[in-house]
Amino acid sequence: MRAHDIPAGILPVQRGLYYGGAWHAPKAGVYLETINPSYNEAITIAPVADAADVDAAVQAAHAAFPTWAATPPVERGRYLRRAAAVLREHAGPLALLDSLNNGNPVSALAMDAGFAADCLDYFAGLATEIKGETIPMGDGNFNYTLQEPLGVIARIVAYNHPFMFAAARLAAPLAAGNTVVVKSPDQAPLSILRLAELVGDIFPPGVANFLCGGRECGDAMGKHPLVRKITLIGGVPTGKAVMKTASDNLKPVLLELGGKNALIAYPDADIDKLVNGIIGGMNFTWSGQSCGSTSRVFLHESIYDHVLEKVVELLPERHKPGIPTDPKTTMGSLVSRAQLEKVQGYVAKGLEDGGRLVCGGVQPTDPALKDGFFFEATVFADMQPHMRLAQEEVFGPIMSVFKWSNEDTLFEQVNGVDFGLTGSIWTQNLNTAHRAAKRIQTGYVWINNSSQHFMGAPFGGVKQSGIGREECFAELLEFTYTKNVNLKFS
Repeated sequence: MRAHDIPAGILPVQRGLYYGGAWHAPKAGVYLETINPSYNEAITIAPVADAADVDAAVQAAHAAFPTWAATPPVERGRYLRRAAAVLREHAGPLALLDSLNNGNPVSALAMDAGFAADCLDYFAGLATEIKGETIPMGDGNFNYTLQEPLGVIARIVAYNHPFMFAAARLAAPLAAGNTVVVKSPDQAPLSILRLAELVGDIFPPGVANFLCGGRECGDAMGKHPLVRKITLIGGVPTGKAVMKTASDNLKPVLLELGGKNALIAYPDADIDKLVNGIIGGMNFTWSGQSCGSTSRVFLHESIYDHVLEKVVELLPERHKPGIPTDPKTTMGSLVSRAQLEKVQGYVAKGLEDGGRLVCGGVQPTDPALKDGFFFEATVFADMQPHMRLAQEEVFGPIMSVFKWSNEDTLFEQVNGVDFGLTGSIWTQNLNTAHRAAKRIQTGYVWINNSSQHFMGAPFGGVKQSGIGREECFAELLEFTYTKNVNLKFS
């Protein structure tokens, strides 16, 4: 869909920053074009927040915090449920807007509003469950704890699911009694503006605030003394920058970062289900732009050739790049030229290091896609652990396939990266499954499954894949601190 074909009511009306219950022009007057990566053409302009805008938004959130924190938890839950209902009502247009701005297929993005709404409903129901405990101290003392909200929370979200991440990540801090400032990804800001239009005035002024901007905006959020915690969904370099900035005033962080995730297939795996799991786990739908993608596939030598052949046969049929706003498209574009060039560079590195390219590796030849940032689903076989493509996160549609025979060597290779977000294990033997789940060093494990998230199940990583857990009760407690109270009887 070209810019001039966008239906009425899809694009946000506002082109400002939303905080304190009102829209504001960026103080420096800076606006930048935001593009449709399928055609590399401008859609419209978006505001760019600087440090002064961040200060204004944080001050508004700080002013709103005492009243919101004092709002009964049941009432806070009602606000969240109202927001969830609005998201479900506008699910289709929101999916189309993100598809236009980040290049993901509209058919797949249709689930994002539902997931975000489910998060809001889930944490609305948990708002009354933020409970302390009593601690025995013997006669003459009554000791108890309270879980108190932190204050202003800054949340920076990623471009692969901008609307879903922004809406879903409002839920836990707001349920716990905090106020929130959300920063959109600079590559795809439009759905965050639309989110502000839809739910901003549901909440009291200053409770939910939305900014668009780049690195200066994110840095200012991390440095601001009234921001009590900063969170990020993004890459490892950005996570390190956020953590470094936050360290200046000992600000805690919650980071969901990258992954170089492994899928492990044992000889007894159900082959047909395994092949589907390999293709689905790589998230080719999003052109591999997903932190949870199982981009390293370890096949036992007894099934290696057969499974690899079936994957290479089926993959081009399942995931052929196409215009993202076409409901029939099953694989969209990369988000930017920079991301496309990064992927092309990793293909060159894979070939240089001796990997065998068995599928894809080039841009599609379809004339309809010639201007966009499309890249074919790509598979490298006969990979070795020392190769850069085997060690570094691409965040693109490249899957590496390894052959294994010895289980101890297998886990040395699987765990021999700096990441530890997800893992996928395929076997029909229960003992094997649990043994492998114990040995893999990740925060999230699928057995005979891949890619799926489960509401209430803690999602997060170890090593350089992040700090903390989300999508569960633990996320709620991430936005509280423990206060101990001791009463001595006279």
